[in-house]
Amino acid sequence: MFELFTQLADRVVYEWLGLPVGQSFSTALHFFIEDTTKIFCLLLVMIYAIGWLRASLNVERVRRYLQGKNRWFGYLMGSGFGAITPFCSCSSIPLFLGFSSAGIPIGTTMAFLLTSPLINEVAVLLLLSLLGWELTLWYLLIGMAIGILGGAFLDAIKAERWLQPLAQKAYQMGQNAEPQSGGGQSGSITFAERHQFARSEALTIFSRVWKWVVIGVGLGAALHGFVPAGWLEANLGQGQWWSVPAAVLVGIPLYANATGVIPVMEGLLLQGVPVGTTMAFCMSTVAASFPEFVMLKQVMQWRLLALLFAMLLFSFTLVGWLLNAL
Repeated sequence: MFELFTQLADRVVYEWLGLPVGQSFSTALHFFIEDTTKIFCLLLVMIYAIGWLRASLNVERVRRYLQGKNRWFGYLMGSGFGAITPFCSCSSIPLFLGFSSAGIPIGTTMAFLLTSPLINEVAVLLLLSLLGWELTLWYLLIGMAIGILGGAFLDAIKAERWLQPLAQKAYQMGQNAEPQSGGGQSGSITFAERHQFARSEALTIFSRVWKWVVIGVGLGAALHGFVPAGWLEANLGQGQWWSVPAAVLVGIPLYANATGVIPVMEGLLLQGVPVGTTMAFCMSTVAASFPEFVMLKQVMQWRLLALLFAMLLFSFTLVGWLLNAL
């Protein structure tokens, strides 16, 4: 399937535009066209598919299902739902408030919020084609572990006291509310309603993230086409202990979602940067950037944001060291 995108880029760059093979600009443009079309196609298909499955989601039903369950099961469910939800944090915040207002424990909700920007199904598909199933599985396990352990820790310290007043009020009201016996939606949702919901999800989310895909692919294309071969490998490619925290710090001022950062990851790996250093940089860009935390300030006080920031930086650095060791 992915060969179709390569053939399209070959035709545009080398046949229609007549650019020479091996030139920096033509190599970068080929990378840009191939990855942009591939990501856009996968993005629309996968968001539609997940939207189809999510069409009948009801947070009250989720709350009733979690009642009486072990807390760790709740963290696993929250992290798992975050992993299959194709949201960036700007669109995760309304769902975070919805979970809070339903009275779902804060640790479960935080496990969702931590995992959601780190993992999505498009990133998984692209990583499978880029790194193979072993490292893709590590990516999934690490991202979910960060969400689960982070949710458990924030539950243990009663992090709900550091929510913003709006989120705190919604959480307290949800905790005090009696579960509804009706379960929200009744009856089965029709085919047309599922299609309409999935179509709306796909178009809405695509309209929010397409520009980040273009920026991410553009950066990846620049790395692939214009950065001298061996430069990044010489500076970050020896697996030095300091290269991982350095990559994490470099990623903080940037912003991309988990889909848009994959082409950047591809460019870094092709330049010889170790997998752990590359993964640490990309995780930092996705989940610990300044724009990300400006959005999270809508639902969290500074104390909780600082704690979350420190947890993420430590996790990304540890992950990078472990992957480089493997």
